[in-house]
Amino acid sequence: MCTEATIKHPGCLRQRGVTLVELIVFIIVMSVGVVGVLSTMSVSIRFSAEPMVQKQLSAIAESLLAEILNQPFTLCDPDDANASTATLSGTTPTCAIAANDQNRGGGALNVPTPAGETRSGAGPGTQFDNVADYGGFSMTPVTDVTGGNLVAGYSATVNVARAGTQFGLADNSAALQVTVTASRGNESIALTGYRFRYAPRY
Repeated sequence: MCTEATIKHPGCLRQRGVTLVELIVFIIVMSVGVVGVLSTMSVSIRFSAEPMVQKQLSAIAESLLAEILNQPFTLCDPDDANASTATLSGTTPTCAIAANDQNRGGGALNVPTPAGETRSGAGPGTQFDNVADYGGFSMTPVTDVTGGNLVAGYSATVNVARAGTQFGLADNSAALQVTVTASRGNESIALTGYRFRYAPRY
């Protein structure tokens, strides 16, 4: 046991505790470190992608892409009498009605054929029925084909482009590249798929 007479003995020096000043400095240093770590975590959490939003964006893009790629891809609109048998005469399909030509260049991929078709059309000949009909399509908010099951806060856009030459095909319109982009705020997911025409069949 250390007494006043033996306080300077080396064994007694080893038994000294932490002074009040050292304890305060330690608390301050630790507090600054903890605050720094917590503030960094707060920023990373605030700006990181919310997993639920990413899953919903992925589900929207996947379902819309599957819907589009499962549509017929014919030379003529599927409602045309010659849809299953039409062939190309030069660059013009042998459709029963010339306006039902789905193989036109330019803006044809961004305009439904016939022009009155929509994704949620209810009557015969009023609903998208060809892959190319979806070119330039967009929706906000996202819904199913009947206009139901609304997913508020999300939007989707579709881009359709000719892609035959990417696969070495002589006819650039024999394949389409379909890109679906689903968005919410600053977050988005884009998925791309390809559809080939097995003319004259669907």
